[in-house]
Amino acid sequence: MIELIAVTLIACSDLRVVDGDTIKCNGQNMRLLGDGEPFVSGVDAAEIRRAKCEQEKRLGQDAKKRLQQLMKTPGIMIEDSRAVDRTGRPLIRVRLPNGKTAGQTLIDEGYAVVWTPGYKRTWCS
Repeated sequence: MIELIAVTLIACSDLRVVDGDTIKCNGQNMRLLGDGEPFVSGVDAAEIRRAKCEQEKRLGQDAKKRLQQLMKTPGIMIEDSRAVDRTGRPLIRVRLPNGKTAGQTLIDEGYAVVWTPGYKRTWCS
């Protein structure tokens, strides 16, 4: 039996990358989920504006640059999970033409890590 899952796509006339795990679509910040489920598993990248050290800022800038490259891929789709994070940002998946998510690609390439409830990460050594 094949299970079909309905996906709601988001159209963005103005699409920007804020940092390694956040995009801005038509003025609205949106948080990447990767392959995870809302509030169970997601994506976390180092901070840029609120970095606690230069190493974190540099890692955050690298993640942002890689996400910018991924967002330029022709045929990407932004999928709405219909959930929002604690700051009100929609939780979304950026689906690449090869079927992978941008969030999982960032994790696989070492630009981000998996977020789970209770997660605490220090990017400074």
